[in-house]
Amino acid sequence: MELRSRFATHSLLAAPLVPIAMSAMIAMTACGGHEAAESSGEPPAVSARIAVAERLAADRRTEIAGTVVAEKSAVVSSRVMAMVTAVHVELGDEVRAGQPLLSIDPSAADGQVAQARGALAQAEAALTLARRNYERYQGLAATQSASELEVDVARTQFEQAAGAVEQAKGAVAAAASVARDSRVVAPFAGRVSARLVEVGDLAAPGRPLVTIESRAGRRLLVSVPESVAQVAGLAPGDPIAVRLDAQPALGEIVGRIAEISPGPDPSTHVYSAKIDLAPVPGVQIAAGSAGRAFLPVGRRDTVRVPREALIESGGLTLVVVRDEDGRARSRVVTTGGVAVDGRVEILSGLAGGEAVALGLTLAPAAGAALEVLP
Repeated sequence: MELRSRFATHSLLAAPLVPIAMSAMIAMTACGGHEAAESSGEPPAVSARIAVAERLAADRRTEIAGTVVAEKSAVVSSRVMAMVTAVHVELGDEVRAGQPLLSIDPSAADGQVAQARGALAQAEAALTLARRNYERYQGLAATQSASELEVDVARTQFEQAAGAVEQAKGAVAAAASVARDSRVVAPFAGRVSARLVEVGDLAAPGRPLVTIESRAGRRLLVSVPESVAQVAGLAPGDPIAVRLDAQPALGEIVGRIAEISPGPDPSTHVYSAKIDLAPVPGVQIAAGSAGRAFLPVGRRDTVRVPREALIESGGLTLVVVRDEDGRARSRVVTTGGVAVDGRVEILSGLAGGEAVALGLTLAPAAGAALEVLP
């Protein structure tokens, strides 16, 4: 009985040791496998083109918000006060120079033309009579049958009649010009950006009817604070980097100052500037969209790399650097804006002069051989 008790006690004490020993063996096997994996060989090599992270002095810039406007814009109105009888265009329509936009009741204008032509006919008849009378007195004066005063009076009447004819001709031309405005036409080729009238409205001199803006040519209109304008030293023709808020994929586009006010506005103390935007192939920049101009206000050191050097991974931006031994080393970088030449500014992570890989989509393993493609 005592022998069985000792044997049972020995079995209970030995049982927990079995899984412990097995666990230890598994752990040792795993460690050995890991070491074997590490010693099996180095990471696979990668190939890429190489560029040098360039360190250079760049402009220190300040950002000014603005609005894109058309290079040419016209608010079309009429010189005739009459009822609008037809509107020939809709909002957004393309129009050519001289194309009718709307028609106005021509009755009043036609009446003015008829009245002016009637006055011209009367003036011409009076001129004919005055000319004959003057010629008659000249003949009488030659035979001493008319006094010098009578000749002078006849000549004055003739000259007054001639002046009345010229005045009447001008009235006819003015009335005809007004009559032509019964058909309001586009002053230049462009697009209808606003339609402010409907059939039945009363057109009056100075009342806006249709707004036309040029299809091509865009400008960024900005208000530059006086302090910034003095530091930047802006002048017509200066290049300015511009970004469009609605089209961030374009990056920075080149603009040039077309106009700048000679002095600040006395109430707001800002300069008004217009920046011509370079055309972007295949992209139509809409007037009225928001944009930002980056005005230079000094110089600073910066590091730039081509856009192809950046790798987006897990919310981080990486750059693969080729070290002196030809090995790939990934670095986390902080990027700034895109320069006019298409390179990206690096705010931190690179010091300049590093050889960076281009065209990689994934960061290679640390220490992988980085072969240089031509």
